Amino acid sequence: MRTRKGARHLSEPVIVVICGPPGAGKTTVATRVADRLEARGEPVRLVHSDEFSRRTYERLFERVVDGPDDVTWLVDGTFYRREWQTQFRTLGDVRFALVTASLETCLERNRQREDAIDEQGVHVVFREFDDPGAELELDTDELSAAAATEQVLEALDRWRSA
Repeated sequence: MRTRKGARHLSEPVIVVICGPPGAGKTTVATRVADRLEARGEPVRLVHSDEFSRRTYERLFERVVDGPDDVTWLVDGTFYRREWQTQFRTLGDVRFALVTASLETCLERNRQREDAIDEQGVHVVFREFDDPGAELELDTDELSAAAATEQVLEALDRWRSA
């Protein structure tokens, strides 16, 4: 189990897994949260599943395990399989934020991306998604990116003080 060495800043570090289907808005929310934390002077590390072409979740896990303990980690990936969720929950103070949207919204957003994935992949993730029992759920059909970002930041402040 990952051990924390104590925070060097005012807030306790937390690992926040921002998960959900492709096109739901995970990367947008994760990037905005990281930017806001940095603007507040808080140490943060953001790692995206898109950075890895194979062994993605194993490499995300290694990145967090091998990285510093005294930062807030934001981990952006679908995490649609239970095994990936379970592995990350072994790291200590890990919270899941599930970013969702309708299949139609995700497909449309995926089509607009430069690095769009095959549409069948979006369908597979929707069909096979294992509910992570997220501590926070954000429906981006209902919430703007700004509102979703605020909800993650508010939840992060609650989680750190718990």
